[in-house]
Amino acid sequence: MIRFRKVRNILFVLFICQWVFIPTYSDKNVAKAFSNQVIQHGAVGNDVIELQSRLQYVGFYTGPIDGVFGWRTYWASRNFQYEFGMKVDGLVGPEMKRKLVAATKYHEGYVKEQIRKGRDFSHYGNVPLDQQTKKGSSGSKGGGQAGGGSTKGGTSKGSPNNAGQKGSSGANGNQSSPGGNQGTQQSATKTGNSNKPQAANVPDGYSQNDINLMANAVYGEARGEPYIGQVAVAAVIINRTESPSFPDTPAGVIFEPGAFTAVADGQIWLTPNATAKNAVLDALNGMDPTGNAEYYFNPDTATSAWIWSRPQIKKIGKHIFCR
Repeated sequence: MIRFRKVRNILFVLFICQWVFIPTYSDKNVAKAFSNQVIQHGAVGNDVIELQSRLQYVGFYTGPIDGVFGWRTYWASRNFQYEFGMKVDGLVGPEMKRKLVAATKYHEGYVKEQIRKGRDFSHYGNVPLDQQTKKGSSGSKGGGQAGGGSTKGGTSKGSPNNAGQKGSSGANGNQSSPGGNQGTQQSATKTGNSNKPQAANVPDGYSQNDINLMANAVYGEARGEPYIGQVAVAAVIINRTESPSFPDTPAGVIFEPGAFTAVADGQIWLTPNATAKNAVLDALNGMDPTGNAEYYFNPDTATSAWIWSRPQIKKIGKHIFCR
């Protein structure tokens, strides 16, 4: 009798441990979410398909859902991490997976059926599935995009840093979702006759001279700022090149009369460090912590009433970024 009780007690303890230590889920999307691997650049397969689908569901990813973790997926992951208060490293581990699952849905059967049929498609949230993909090999994006690409805003040129003078040191101000500026990213694209997507790092349309000059500007303007603040200044330059209200090249934006304090005081010619260069590459590949601002200024030094009138987006370091 005593032995039977011991066995019964052991079985009861094991039963309780099962419920305490083994997580259970009621949502089928959660139960099937991802494998245990950390997903990173260069990965391929089902986890990447799910990652791209979930990122696109909330508007952080606008590229093709192809199961290839290229640079566009990498930068979309970094943007998601930044906006959700995680370590920004582009590595998709347990914390990011949990937050993605909590914020999104994943229609696995639908997504994989489109891939099987060879369709390019967009899988945004809040849109019926039958409205998201059209027949054909290059299906169109469904309406109701929950984020993604930036909208050009034609604001007048103005002054962020230099006092009392329009056109001094601006910040980019196109209001868009966190996944905005994706147009500057180089997605995984098919090359030659091969069907295997290949990824590139530096986006088309920017030369090495552009990158070097932007690094000079970032270093001259923001070398005392936190890294995210240096990325923000680089993003401002990029956003201006994409706006019809500003020159369409980095050099044109940077050397526009009165545009940047670093040009006016000669600090543009200081030798940039690796941090400034990395900040430029991050911005070129889609990281925009400003929310697509076109202007910025230091509130401790700015005396221009005009710059204070700009709609403010956020403060990063010592700079306020504006539309």
